[in-house]
Amino acid sequence: MEGLKLSLRQSTFRTEIKIQSLVIGKDFVLIAGPCSVENEDQMLATAQAVKKAGANILRGGAFKPRSSPYSFQGLGLKGLKILREVKRKVDLPVVSEVMDPRDVGWMSEYVDILQVGARNMQNFALLKEIGQTKMPVILKRGMHSTIQEWLLCAEYILSAGNPNVILCERGIRTFERYSRNTLDITAIPATKELSHLPIIVDPSHAAGKASLVPELSLAAVAAGADGLMIEVHFQPELALCDGEQSLSPSQFALLAQQIFALRKFREKEIEKTHKENSA
Repeated sequence: MEGLKLSLRQSTFRTEIKIQSLVIGKDFVLIAGPCSVENEDQMLATAQAVKKAGANILRGGAFKPRSSPYSFQGLGLKGLKILREVKRKVDLPVVSEVMDPRDVGWMSEYVDILQVGARNMQNFALLKEIGQTKMPVILKRGMHSTIQEWLLCAEYILSAGNPNVILCERGIRTFERYSRNTLDITAIPATKELSHLPIIVDPSHAAGKASLVPELSLAAVAAGADGLMIEVHFQPELALCDGEQSLSPSQFALLAQQIFALRKFREKEIEKTHKENSA
């Protein structure tokens, strides 16, 4: 692909991003939490539940890009302060979305990973600003974007000097309306062929329905994803944002067991195949 330079895969080199004891790109990352931070009780209860189930990063939106200006837009700075306090109590690194280049610097004091949402994938001023930092960033694929366009947006961050980019496939918009978006499983092996960057999958935004999330999650694991980002709310029916696609703690705990079992099986099969081929 013309124009792709820094993210092009070179030999067997893979980018690894260290966050506390977790190495993204080497260790499987399981990110979980609610769409938005609503209050400390909600965040703390959800955080404790997802950590117990095996999640190693907590998500929660303080700033929410919404299709309607009348929808809940997030708590802003108050939400980030709640995230930081919950992080202290449960000892999990946190990720939250940044929407404005002016917010990158001060938000970096509250979170461990910045997230660029699908609507901001081509917000080039934002990408350049994040590139000036060394902050790990999750770059979500735009809902109408090709893989090449997505990787070129990663280039904006990489070429500005920040190597800590994590790609996130979250589904693309097609003519199908039963699901919120259509999860592009092809993007997982394709980006691994084209790029050295780790790729995770957000099945919640692809599905739009909690009932579809488990199977999409397992499909992503089977396809070789480096991690998952799953929406979990302590009481999904009361969520202020995206409750219909959020798992309950008990649903997430069951899914996490299946995810880890599939990961273990996949790794054993790959190791077995390597041994047979080298024999």
